[in-house]
Amino acid sequence: MINVTSKQFKKLKSVLNRRFPISPGIRYAFNFRGFRNLLYFIYCRKIRRHNTFVLEKTYWYYDTFRTWHGERAVEIPIVTEMVRKYQGKNILEIGNVLSHHLEFEHDILDKYENAKGVINEDVVDFKSQKKYDLIVSISTLEHVGWDEKPRDDLKIPRAIENLKTLITSRGGMIIITLPIGYNSVLDQLLKDGMIRFSKQYNLVRISKGNEWKAASWKEVQDAKYNTPLPFANGLLIGIITVEPSA
Repeated sequence: MINVTSKQFKKLKSVLNRRFPISPGIRYAFNFRGFRNLLYFIYCRKIRRHNTFVLEKTYWYYDTFRTWHGERAVEIPIVTEMVRKYQGKNILEIGNVLSHHLEFEHDILDKYENAKGVINEDVVDFKSQKKYDLIVSISTLEHVGWDEKPRDDLKIPRAIENLKTLITSRGGMIIITLPIGYNSVLDQLLKDGMIRFSKQYNLVRISKGNEWKAASWKEVQDAKYNTPLPFANGLLIGIITVEPSA
């Protein structure tokens, strides 16, 4: 009988995932918690037909094998709506997220992910002769300075200030989504008003079937990550309007 240690099993699992990539949503469904939530998801979407959520306007959930179980189901339709309005203009994405779900012409800045067309530079240092009409970032900035060594608690505000310099002289927009509860320093910066947005929207997760509803900042600011539901339970959508240069 062959004895396989926990470390060996994890290594084997990692090798298999690389050789035979399976969507994260499918992998998640193959554990007890994930399978239970998948049943709730099917009940909410297929039986109750709760296929939309409201945030000033009505959006369809973006439910795929990659997104059905987490905050991407609401982040992608919100950001995609903005992207459509800026089609034909210069768009920059911070963090390589959208290209895994959609195809459209845009530049991508991601310090760590090696992929074709991705610029591997740090968001606080990135300079460009090319300027952008729209900059988007989906659940990426919460990692900046937090999941890096050495940790830098004020790197996110500096990153946002640098993004503003990348907007065209005719003005433009930055849209950022952030999961609340993942980065405690970021949460406190938001509470203290150290990071401000021209407009801010909030969503709170309300069911195991991955349903979301609009909420006030007071309702969402103390949300926990991975508790009581997996992944984000509260989400902030921040919009920064950069006015044209004089």
